[in-house]
Amino acid sequence: MGQSPSSPQPNTQLQVIGAGLSRTGTASLSAALAHLLNGPVYHGGTQITAGPPTELPRWNRLLRHWLRRDEAATLSLLREITTGYAAITDAPASHLVPELLTLYPNAKVVVTVRDRQAWIQSVDTLASVVTPWFLWAVLLPLPGMRHFMTFISLVRAQWGCVYEGKAQDKAWVYHRHLEWLKEVVPADQLVVFDVKDGWELLCRGLGVEVPPKDVPFPRINDAKAMEQGAADHIRRGLVRWAVGLGVLGVGLAWWWRWR
Repeated sequence: MGQSPSSPQPNTQLQVIGAGLSRTGTASLSAALAHLLNGPVYHGGTQITAGPPTELPRWNRLLRHWLRRDEAATLSLLREITTGYAAITDAPASHLVPELLTLYPNAKVVVTVRDRQAWIQSVDTLASVVTPWFLWAVLLPLPGMRHFMTFISLVRAQWGCVYEGKAQDKAWVYHRHLEWLKEVVPADQLVVFDVKDGWELLCRGLGVEVPPKDVPFPRINDAKAMEQGAADHIRRGLVRWAVGLGVLGVGLAWWWRWR
């Protein structure tokens, strides 16, 4: 979250895979890549929560295929999702790097990093926002978002596979993620990047020109956007429940009067 959803453009080829864990500056990286690549970027958190209602069901199908090790179906859906985008970032694509490299073998892989303890605290905040016990019921009236809690369960299962059942140890996960990427990505395609470093290091890793000095590097406060987005979805869900219950109440009153 933290941006507006993007739309695919014809004849656009995926050039960059954002492999950084969520809450490592993936929204800022996405905005930077959109500028550098002059094309739409698929930021997972944004597209899934603010894009078309078809996105969550598509990802849920893909993750089920991935968990069943159905490579053909996984690659087919992944190509469908990524066609028309210049880059993809954030979860769940950040854990589908081998599959994305199968489809786009020449793509650069950018892993965003930050202070590990700050990342752990941010992930804990994210978990508190997306996993309240009542959220599944509140989101039920919303097309697309009613599939969100299933998506969260599938992403947890994905983490369990990638991190060998140790996903609860966030400090270990942060370290293991970097090691895993070094195992699955050719060294000359892997770019390790902290968004605090700005344009120069990112452009050097991608082999593109640095923007003029009057173009600031994007700084998106994804935490505030995340909280606001969650609040908006909860409000919309509650409004729809209120309207639905109101209509039901009127219907019952009419039936009681004329029965």
